[in-house]
Amino acid sequence: MTFSIAGFCRQSGEFGAAISSSSICVASRCPFVAAGTGVVLTQNVTNPELGPLGLQLLHNGRGAEDALAGILEHEAYPEWRQVLVLDAQGRSACHSGAETLGIHATRQGRDCVAGGNLLADTAVIDALVSTFEATTGELAQRLLAAMDAALDAGGEMGEIRSAGLRIMHEASWPVVDLRVDWHIAPLSELRMIWQHYRPQREAYVLRAVQPDQSPSYGVPGDQR
Repeated sequence: MTFSIAGFCRQSGEFGAAISSSSICVASRCPFVAAGTGVVLTQNVTNPELGPLGLQLLHNGRGAEDALAGILEHEAYPEWRQVLVLDAQGRSACHSGAETLGIHATRQGRDCVAGGNLLADTAVIDALVSTFEATTGELAQRLLAAMDAALDAGGEMGEIRSAGLRIMHEASWPVVDLRVDWHIAPLSELRMIWQHYRPQREAYVLRAVQPDQSPSYGVPGDQR
């Protein structure tokens, strides 16, 4: 039903996650990211409550393993949940309950963690991690490259229909928060959206912190 990856960039300090699923609106329920704190991915039979809880535990100073233990202690149905955690130091932890659907796997890598369920093959998760580790450049590019490699390795057992990409940096809000829902090729569409957003990304950040220095909006009526 889902495959995903969380990643940390030591050069920029960014945290992010990319995800896809045969279910609609996966990016609204599963990836949770906080600047300077880490990432929590909650999937399989999803409980979105676990995302904010995990981020709070990380914010309070608990490492990935300890935060995951706190999540599972809180969760009434841990056997149904698949949870991935990446902390501020790039350390990771993962859990797949006994009721995780179909072929499933998790893998921890260097500054990343990946997992999935109802997969075509466990090699899908290997592709996520190995590609992320081998790819250079900004975090969004590395995450998208990993997702493309996972799809090429077989992806899910069925067709994927939704995808999302979320990146947090220094701001309290996502500097990248893109999603595609109910599409025949959501990862291709997500990459197209990213390519359009990428040149504008810093301009939108500037509008928030220094609006008097921001570039022209390029819309009718804008006199700058």
